[in-house]
Amino acid sequence: MPAFLSGLLIAGHWLVWVLGGVALVATLLPLLRQTAWWIRVFDFPRLQIVAGLLLSLAATLALPAPRWAAHTWFVVALGLALVYQASRIWPYTPLHRRQVADASRPADDNDNHLSIMVANVLMYNRDASRLLGHITHFRPDIVLAVETDDWWLSQLERIETEYPHTCHAPLPNTYGMLVFSRLPLREPQIRYILDSDIPSFHGCAVLPSGVPVNMHFLHPKPPAPQESKSSARRDAELLVVGKAIQHHDGPTIVAGDLNDVAWSHTSELFRRLSRLLDPRIGRGLLPTFHADHKLLRWPLDHVFHSAHFRLQRLERLAHIGSDHYPIYIRLSYEPSGWNEQEAELETADADDHAEAEEKIEEGVADAAQGTE
Repeated sequence: MPAFLSGLLIAGHWLVWVLGGVALVATLLPLLRQTAWWIRVFDFPRLQIVAGLLLSLAATLALPAPRWAAHTWFVVALGLALVYQASRIWPYTPLHRRQVADASRPADDNDNHLSIMVANVLMYNRDASRLLGHITHFRPDIVLAVETDDWWLSQLERIETEYPHTCHAPLPNTYGMLVFSRLPLREPQIRYILDSDIPSFHGCAVLPSGVPVNMHFLHPKPPAPQESKSSARRDAELLVVGKAIQHHDGPTIVAGDLNDVAWSHTSELFRRLSRLLDPRIGRGLLPTFHADHKLLRWPLDHVFHSAHFRLQRLERLAHIGSDHYPIYIRLSYEPSGWNEQEAELETADADDHAEAEEKIEEGVADAAQGTE
């Protein structure tokens, strides 16, 4: 083989090894239960890591095999990592069995339906018209808007004639929260679970049929260098709520921009602890962030609910000028279907409870230190 082609071949192998090596490291790091942001950030881009593994594996198999003893092991490692990553994503594809059944009530049975719109508006976005257009078109029962400051409150206050039940905490720190509801709210309150500047909403929305639904809306800080150096407080906030509702017998919903993906270890621990269902499972990823980058998207905005509900509609809505897409969900209250969906519930064991307590203690300690 000419020296030129031989050099290109060697360079090609090294390029593939670097790409594959990065994808392997990105696969292995999240297996560590450390909360450092530079580890937890690899929970998010599993689709992108799968693409890197596929490209590396295809290129490795296409190129002439070098006489390197490590070559075979590299191919095996890429294959195993690909299978593992695919197994984490697979539940969030239409190929998987749906965790939440389709609604059986008629769509016009408004007495027993509950619709929610979750929108991270991006505080610096100064175009409220698109979100208001979505609210006018979809007419959700409850609007949850996060990253909302006083300007956003002034823009959304116009819907209060149709949404007279409110609970607001506008803030200039990108963690403000506004709640507008057509339905009566019982004991609505804003709580600051771990941080004095990170609000969350807790209360009951009463369906027209008279059924109270426990509501918990969250927006914790993400593990990112400019926000929080670890995921400790995010994880703890989610698990504090999960622990609080684990013995609730009534219909319950947890929603918001959770700054975590549904396939992360913490999200799965939360679902087992809270005994809530994820309507995305078996239906699709519906990635909500980043709205402006097609190749870098993952689902950060969620609605988890108890088995009292079946799904009428779940949709990612059009761009509103934010870095998040809003999501709209319409749930059907069908408590008779509890037994059918109870089989889909994931139950926490003793190890899960112990881990949750440990994570909560770590988050509380982190908040007490006041570190970001």
